Amino acid sequence: MMKPPVSYTNPILPGFYPDPSITRAGDDFYLVNSSFEYFPGVPIFHSRDLIHWEQIGHVLDRPSQLDLRDRLSSDGIYAPTIRYHDGVFYMITTDVRGIGNFYVTATDPAGPWSDPIPIPYGGIDPSLFFDEDGKVYVTAQQGADYDSHAIQYEIDIATGQALSEPVVIWRGDGGPWTEGPHLYKIRGMYYIMTASGGTAKDHREIIGRGPGPYGPFELYAEPILTHRNIEHPIQYLGHADLIEDPNGDWWAVFLGVRLVGSGYSVLGRETFLAPVTWNEDGWPMIDNNEGLVQLQMSIPRVPGAGVGAEAGAEVLSLAERDDFDGDSLSPAWTFLRNPAEGSWSLDERPGWLSLRGQAAGLNDVAPVAFVGRRQQRVQAEWSTLVQFKGIQHGEEAGLCARRDEAAHYEVYLTRDEGQNKVVARLTVRGETRIAVIVPVFTDHVHLKIRSDERAYTLYYSLDGRHWTELASESALALSPEDYVRKMCFTGVVVGLYAAGNGAPCSAPACFDWFKIR
Repeated sequence: MMKPPVSYTNPILPGFYPDPSITRAGDDFYLVNSSFEYFPGVPIFHSRDLIHWEQIGHVLDRPSQLDLRDRLSSDGIYAPTIRYHDGVFYMITTDVRGIGNFYVTATDPAGPWSDPIPIPYGGIDPSLFFDEDGKVYVTAQQGADYDSHAIQYEIDIATGQALSEPVVIWRGDGGPWTEGPHLYKIRGMYYIMTASGGTAKDHREIIGRGPGPYGPFELYAEPILTHRNIEHPIQYLGHADLIEDPNGDWWAVFLGVRLVGSGYSVLGRETFLAPVTWNEDGWPMIDNNEGLVQLQMSIPRVPGAGVGAEAGAEVLSLAERDDFDGDSLSPAWTFLRNPAEGSWSLDERPGWLSLRGQAAGLNDVAPVAFVGRRQQRVQAEWSTLVQFKGIQHGEEAGLCARRDEAAHYEVYLTRDEGQNKVVARLTVRGETRIAVIVPVFTDHVHLKIRSDERAYTLYYSLDGRHWTELASESALALSPEDYVRKMCFTGVVVGLYAAGNGAPCSAPACFDWFKIR
């Protein structure tokens, strides 16, 4: 009797989870993503079936591994690669504007991971390859735009020391931004796979193969993954990584974007999964403008039979409430840069999240008392109850939908002229304006942000039942596509924050819960 096909939903990681890389240890799969200016860095996920993923932590979770305090938005951690070899996990990445290329190691992927081991060469997107003869190679992007290419060199994996000079091994298909290189040995041949075309409408994945780790590599004439020439709800496909499962089936994880409206997405680049087939000439095929990568997928089988893969369930809990009753935050939470010492606590007021505002505010490139969750659906709602006892003039605390310093919307409680006030504030393309100010005679208020394809709308309530709409502003303005001066590689993160606006707050703001609908 034939088994029914397995269905699953793409993306497997919805929201701002770009540049996926995957590895396997036995029957277990592990996946990592870029994190840019957010801390801890490099979220790491575990799965047994490639469809249902659980975040087990972050790879870079302490300041000795990652210092983002002065890092611009969309700088920081780019394009990690995760590999497993001989009982050890390796994660290699780039700290842009920081220490550059480095890797860390762990025997348990949930951590702890080592302090960084720097490596000497490469621009961004380094990858590791462990060959059968014991040699270890770094393959990395170098150059910019149409001069972008892949270099490679051998390293001592114990120290990071280069054992050879870097050699240019791959110049792609003639398009700009040949990046995200990965080297594989499959069925006796060496394959080099990279993205090309930039991470937008021309994005594609290309591949070459050769007889040795340095090639020479023959370019396959067409992209093996792209939607650049078709109308499709998923666009920008590329930056892929390949994995073989215990059944001998091959898969690809890669980034894509679900565009809405006039061609934008506040969710940013998300992680997708598709099966890989091999043509009669031995080339891996995923989807070259054929529309095979869909939001709803049907496939013959997945690894880890009996794990519930046929249900097509959501990857993560997208509707939830956090009451801050535990002794630690869920790994789904992320801070904006390294949080200042003493700027947050779950112990100061048990059952509440306490945030002590720093001198920096949401327009500043500095540590800000902000902790948030990635937006995972276009239509969504976030709410909280904040209490700010002892609030002083100019201090504020509230709820914020953030893209970067140049684009964010917040509704917050502040104090001005001896009066507590609820304020809705909008920052669009670097210009900030106050939309509404409402005096209130209380130090605790309910706050809410609601989003759809067109707009984000800000609300407040004194009792949590009767809500007043304060302001509404364009969703497009929070999308990565609407950047002005600096490219944006992230999606919207919605979170709780406090700010002293020139000096640390004299008292903490306390949040009783955070609810996502």
